[in-house]
Amino acid sequence: MKNIIYFLGALCIAVAAAFLIQSWLATYDDPGYVLIGLGHWSIETSVIVFAMGQIIGFFLLYIFFRLLGALVRLPSKLKHKGKNIKFNRSQEALISGLVDSAEGNWEKSEKILIKHASNSGAPLLHYLTAARAAQSRGAIEKRDEYLRKATEQSGDTDIAVGLTQAELHLSANQFDQALETLIKLHSIDSGHASILKLLHQTYQRVGDWEGLRNLIPALHQNKVLMEAEVKLLETETFSRLLKQSVEHNSADKIQQLWDSIPEHVQSLQGILTIYYAAMIKVGAGAKVEDALAKTIVKHWDETLLILFSSIKTQDSQKQLQTAEQWLAVHSGNAVLLRILGKICIKCQQMEKAEQYLTKSVSIEPTVAAYQMLGDVLREKGDKDKASDSYRKGLELASSEVVSRVEGVVEDL
Repeated sequence: MKNIIYFLGALCIAVAAAFLIQSWLATYDDPGYVLIGLGHWSIETSVIVFAMGQIIGFFLLYIFFRLLGALVRLPSKLKHKGKNIKFNRSQEALISGLVDSAEGNWEKSEKILIKHASNSGAPLLHYLTAARAAQSRGAIEKRDEYLRKATEQSGDTDIAVGLTQAELHLSANQFDQALETLIKLHSIDSGHASILKLLHQTYQRVGDWEGLRNLIPALHQNKVLMEAEVKLLETETFSRLLKQSVEHNSADKIQQLWDSIPEHVQSLQGILTIYYAAMIKVGAGAKVEDALAKTIVKHWDETLLILFSSIKTQDSQKQLQTAEQWLAVHSGNAVLLRILGKICIKCQQMEKAEQYLTKSVSIEPTVAAYQMLGDVLREKGDKDKASDSYRKGLELASSEVVSRVEGVVEDL
């Protein structure tokens, strides 16, 4: 429309100019002439006719070349228009595919997305959404094919493709593949929140607590997890590492790991308990005996009492004296009385062991206390009382088993 307006405007200006020139030449007696010679031919005309001929010729040539240009550009315009039609269809297909995927129509979504992916302005979205749809319907091979095409579109360093690939592998329990992809992405962008979060989840799923330990500073620094979540993760990670360190049966490795744990984690009661238990388990209880006793005084805990009595010490008498000091504050504690009985047995003080164990079962009967009391009575030669103690222990154990079974049945 603009071109037509410009053309008509120029034509009007040209006609007006010709009219003015004619009016100006009319003021002269001789309007002038133009003579053009070509070989034996010659053309003679007035100036006004020549000027009008030039204007008309110019417009005819202009129209001719415009039409010629339009004809030359016609194939490309038709091609471009075809591309626009295909692009619009691909956009509609993308929207339709996303809706079908959200509604759970996986196969339908997959087909329409792949059909129009090559003509889309965002083929990645087509392939990634189709990959999710394929996995949702269990077509793992198709999923891998679409992920491969997405990688070809974007290159190996595209984080969006890598994250989707890792997420799908993780949800399909393909932990090795997920971890391989995430480690590669982490080397590209070590502070990317989504990469760190998926790495965190993957390390937890595979039980790679050493990897998770190295990841915790980045999770905290990049605010991937809240402060409380980081503390819980630290507690779980170092607890697992301490438990794993027992497998090496080396007190030095346990101590080395303990020394590397941050102080705010070391101070947690649960972590301390695991550390003491690990050292006692590998036969290095004597190294932590004094520290364990101080912890019990500071934070009274019956689990720590049991650990204290399990230490294979070279001075059982000193161990007994330490434990007896706690009677001043906790004289009615059945667990304390039981572990005192256990330590007295190690010290070969059977009379005192019997007194502590008898008082313990009178406060809170336990299978362990009855077992030890029976051993003491048998050692003293009182077989009838020993048998009675063993019987009571067995009855208590049986009742506990029955209670557990009943609880399981009720849950069902």
